Amino acid sequence: MAEGTSSKTKNHQFLKGTMILTISSIVVKVIGALNWIILSRVMGGEGIGLYQMGFPIYLMAITVSSAGIPVAISIITAEKIAKEDYIGAQRVFHVSWRLLFCTGLFFSLCLLFGAKWLVEYHWIRDARAYYSIIALAPAVFFVTFLASFRGYFQGWQIMTPTACSEITEQSVRVVTMIVFAYMFLPYGLTYAAAGASMGAGAGAFCGLIVLCAFYRKLKKRFHLESLKQNANAVIEPAWDIIKRLIKLALPVSMSSLMLPIVSNLDLLIVPARLEVAGFSVSQATTLFGYLTGMAVPLVNLSTILTAALAISLVPAISESRTLNDLAGIKERTKTAFRVAAIITIPCSVGLFVLGEKVAGMIYNAPGAAPAIQTMSIGIFLLGLHQVSTGILQGLGRTSIPVYNMILAGACKVFLNWNLTAVSTLGIKGSAWATVADFGVAAILNLFFIYKYTDFSLPIIGLVKTAIAAGAMGVAVKGFLSVTSAWGAWNILGGMVIAVPVYCIILLALGGISQEDLEEMPLVGKKLLNLGRKVGFFKKK
Repeated sequence: MAEGTSSKTKNHQFLKGTMILTISSIVVKVIGALNWIILSRVMGGEGIGLYQMGFPIYLMAITVSSAGIPVAISIITAEKIAKEDYIGAQRVFHVSWRLLFCTGLFFSLCLLFGAKWLVEYHWIRDARAYYSIIALAPAVFFVTFLASFRGYFQGWQIMTPTACSEITEQSVRVVTMIVFAYMFLPYGLTYAAAGASMGAGAGAFCGLIVLCAFYRKLKKRFHLESLKQNANAVIEPAWDIIKRLIKLALPVSMSSLMLPIVSNLDLLIVPARLEVAGFSVSQATTLFGYLTGMAVPLVNLSTILTAALAISLVPAISESRTLNDLAGIKERTKTAFRVAAIITIPCSVGLFVLGEKVAGMIYNAPGAAPAIQTMSIGIFLLGLHQVSTGILQGLGRTSIPVYNMILAGACKVFLNWNLTAVSTLGIKGSAWATVADFGVAAILNLFFIYKYTDFSLPIIGLVKTAIAAGAMGVAVKGFLSVTSAWGAWNILGGMVIAVPVYCIILLALGGISQEDLEEMPLVGKKLLNLGRKVGFFKKK
């Protein structure tokens, strides 16, 4: 009984962390969306273009200097805490922040003094972007340094500091970008873009201050925990910690680099193959915009929760692995995949049904509908990939998702080259290639999860969820056809109809149990009480 209670408590803990990170991600994206609306009005397309020229270099710098380190820190910290080696966990943090202080400072200086070289050798095509790159250099240091704090808190499975720092960082960044862009605009777009770029450093600095404040606040708790220190724990040399951090972080960094690499391959292949399919240069560019600027962002928006789930899973799985708790690993894995399926399957169906309306009424681009509807299938597969990657990282197998991404990327390139050139498919062919990319990576990850944990997806649960989502899709489709004259309210009404239909059918099929709702943080108890009122659950 006690073991079951402990398992429920731990599930509740990582689901609570997931909910916190999901909410923060939504807030960050909303603030970011408002930022681009205002900034585009201040600087116009040319100013935004100058800002964007320096930004990929900045992203590459922080990817090389810090990407993967928070995951590595959270894995090792969770292992130390599971062994009750609290002093060892503190040592990991101290070693990691010193390491990241040095790497952050190094790459920040590289960007600062290398900006002129990037312009002179035409890596940056427009020389006016020079000042934007200079303005972004301090942000590399702060973003890299704060990664050590985020990884440490995540290792303790305390997600609130990460969430608060992300919201603070984005809020300050956006306000600073808009204010400085407006202030420097009278001196020309070159300086306005540089002013906007300064927002990244200001935001990261304020995010770091928030994390430092949380660290001071939680220092007493960490000290009290250290009083329970395992007397048999061995003090690990700093160099051994650094080697382990690099070993775990390097594959994660490589997987982060895979995203821009694949995006650049898309840029090289898709428009060219669309021209082979018979489209003009202008048409090919438009279709490419439909896919990358409209369909893909919708998929990414729909997988905010699974991305947060992956972050929360890493320390939770790492803790169970350290304790040789295979049952705990399976329970967390089962819970994570069930939550992912319950969220992403209806999102896939909903976007497919609403695809034409979204393309026409929201984007004012009816031609984007085929790409959006095809990409909707990728929501479920991307969710599976994100969650399975988090599980494998928690198991300490950080290199496996990278190899799987490389294989999936090769598959995408092959399909992009062949399907996009088919005149009857066009941009749908490229969308199918992206869906296949998600699917292949997810399936390969699932194979290795089964290999190391003997866990496989519960097919019956997926079927129940798919049936409920399908019925929801039929109901929404019917509503849309009846209320076709409502305009934009047509879409909002469809969304309002979708949620209760999906939930009621899923409950009726037994796709959500009373135990699931009891484990769900924040809203679980309210949903359980509502379910009892309508007769779905009985009080124990």
